[in-house]
Amino acid sequence: MPQHHRALTRRRRATGLALTAIGSLLALAAPGLATAAPAKPAPAKITATPRTGATQTALTPTRRAALIRSAQSAATGTARRIGLGAQEKLVVKDVVKDTDGTTHTRYERTLAGLPVLGGDLVVHEDAGRTTVTRANAARLTLPSFSPRIAASGAAAKALAASKQDKVTGAAVENASRLVVWAGSGKPVLAWETVVEGVQPDGTPSELQVVTDADTGKQLLSAEKVHTGEGTGQYVGTVPLGTTQSGSTYQLTDPDRAGHKTYDLNQGTSGTGTLFTDDNDVWGNGLPSNRQTAGVDVAFGAAATWDFYKEAYGRNGIRNDGVAAYSRAHYGSNYVNAFWQDSCFCMTYGDGSGNTHPLTALDVAAHEMSHGVTAATAGLVYSGESGGLNEATSDIFAAAVEFHENLPADPGDYLVGEKIDINGNGTPLRYMDKPSKDGSSRDSWSSTLGSVDVHYSSGPANHFFYLLSEGSGAKTVNGVSYDSPTYDGRPVTGIGIENAAAIWYRALTTYMTSTTDYAGARTATLSAAADLFGAYSPTYLAVADSWAAINVGNRIALGVNLAPVADQVSGVNQVVNLQLDAYTTNTGSPLTYEVTGLPEGLTVSPGGLISGTPTTLGTSDVTVTVTDGTGASATDTFSWQIAYVYANTTRVDIPDNGPAVESPVTITGREGNASATTKVYVNIVHTYRGDLTVDLVGPNGTVYSLLNRSGGSADNVDQTFTVNASAQPLNGTWKLRVRDLASIDVGYIARWQLTP
Repeated sequence: MPQHHRALTRRRRATGLALTAIGSLLALAAPGLATAAPAKPAPAKITATPRTGATQTALTPTRRAALIRSAQSAATGTARRIGLGAQEKLVVKDVVKDTDGTTHTRYERTLAGLPVLGGDLVVHEDAGRTTVTRANAARLTLPSFSPRIAASGAAAKALAASKQDKVTGAAVENASRLVVWAGSGKPVLAWETVVEGVQPDGTPSELQVVTDADTGKQLLSAEKVHTGEGTGQYVGTVPLGTTQSGSTYQLTDPDRAGHKTYDLNQGTSGTGTLFTDDNDVWGNGLPSNRQTAGVDVAFGAAATWDFYKEAYGRNGIRNDGVAAYSRAHYGSNYVNAFWQDSCFCMTYGDGSGNTHPLTALDVAAHEMSHGVTAATAGLVYSGESGGLNEATSDIFAAAVEFHENLPADPGDYLVGEKIDINGNGTPLRYMDKPSKDGSSRDSWSSTLGSVDVHYSSGPANHFFYLLSEGSGAKTVNGVSYDSPTYDGRPVTGIGIENAAAIWYRALTTYMTSTTDYAGARTATLSAAADLFGAYSPTYLAVADSWAAINVGNRIALGVNLAPVADQVSGVNQVVNLQLDAYTTNTGSPLTYEVTGLPEGLTVSPGGLISGTPTTLGTSDVTVTVTDGTGASATDTFSWQIAYVYANTTRVDIPDNGPAVESPVTITGREGNASATTKVYVNIVHTYRGDLTVDLVGPNGTVYSLLNRSGGSADNVDQTFTVNASAQPLNGTWKLRVRDLASIDVGYIARWQLTP
């Protein structure tokens, strides 16, 4: 079959990266907005070239498959080497290799043969060094593999969840499967159910519901359908990759693994009809011509494929050389577009009146980037990780626009500006100031995880704009922006190409399914260190951009010393305290000087304070860290050496059941306890408002520490002060904990008494 390529108008690219996913493009209203302060324009952009050794090697499908086979054959030994348990196994998902030879192997896990959701990890291996990035650091173990809730019960709960999400025609096509849920906190046995149906706007629904197999509690509800030469309505006149079959031309792209573009003819299932033409001149720019949407769709797929390949050597959405396919003209008056992993396909509606198709370039790139996220980090489409999932698609949508630099659609930091869903010429989202859409957040806050993912993406989009362009007023490609910062301080941009390169490496190398905003900061800093060097100007710009959306702190030039909290240690008990310091003067060695240490403690050249304190008392400790240039930082804290008694044995807390106790016994002391007795409590529990926590003295007196306060917040990790002066020191003290409500469970991890 001959191949045919026709270019009516030559296009070429400028530099750039960014843009947004339209996952569904539309979402419900969100809570109030976070505020950001105006920021002065930053200095001119930071220019830098990524280190070649840290860029990923372009792998052929055959080479990639060979690396995956090799990693899988070594998986048993890898599992032992990184400390997994005997019942755990690793299943290779992907392997990427840097040009310096470092490999990053992404694994899923099983426990006793059950899939572990949220148990994914990445093993990084270079010459002589292995490190691991984990979605969940908790020990993977279960007390039982026998569910109390039947599969039918889990299915019923999943159907109820779909009803709450207003999914119509809901049905469980395949039986619920038993899994281990490690998406957050302590791993539990669970059922995973996928409910299929139709979302309120007509988008197909594949609702993933995870249900605790012991309690019936819903652990996750996440939507898996992410709604997201010719002349197109939006891209103008562009070249298309087509294939000739006899006297007919087909929208089958021979240069991109045979990507096909179909006309669904207003249907909502199947693939529809492959677009064909008799003269290889497609569309006329008007929605009345059915080929026009096909041109936008086919070009969007080609541009996205080219961007990932040219920028990062990525060979298709899954990096396996296999093309997705696209479907235009979905439904009637359907105002959305979406990506489905289940069919590995992109689908586009024709919009209001079937005259405003959602086929713009940023929409296409956004939706297909959901596929890239699914094939790499697999960010769960819920909470903060869901917002990062959406932002990733917006980021790479912008990147594709800048990369293509089309006269009809030049690069910008607006999302969906061409499709005009709102009917008033406004974009769906704004990356420079997300709150301009009326619902998105500009900055991170502790409530961000409860916001719809299309709006919780706002801070990450804002971070990316600031990292690319910097703060303050400016004009890019004819569009005016004025980006604020949370702290009111300016940010200097590094350019969209480098910003996107950092995000891509973070996504494919360091992020996992449960990465939140704090984790994304860590991942992008690691990526920036790989590409541009730790504490380089580019690295510091990444930290500045996160601080500008209220995630983490800016990094000061020179020596940085993390503050040390006031310490309480037990007399004659071993101490190990690592000081956390670094310098932005790359390669300059650090010297640690510590004065006022309790007797028995010393500091090593690497900043580790260790030893066994021998004398009771409190001292003021001063730490000074100096680098080779003479730059220094100082911190002072108090260190009390006291009698400290602790119990670190785990005690499980029954759900809505009787109280449990954890004891410590004191002997050889005289007199009574202090009027300022300190009780440190560390309880892992997913709803602290269920709990009462008491200290019981040796004579039976009960001191209430916590009485069902804290609401739905997780865990208890705090120190309480009680007047226990009526208690004799000697005897058995107990921490008593009771759970007074059903569903959430937990355990006493540790408690400590300083009487």
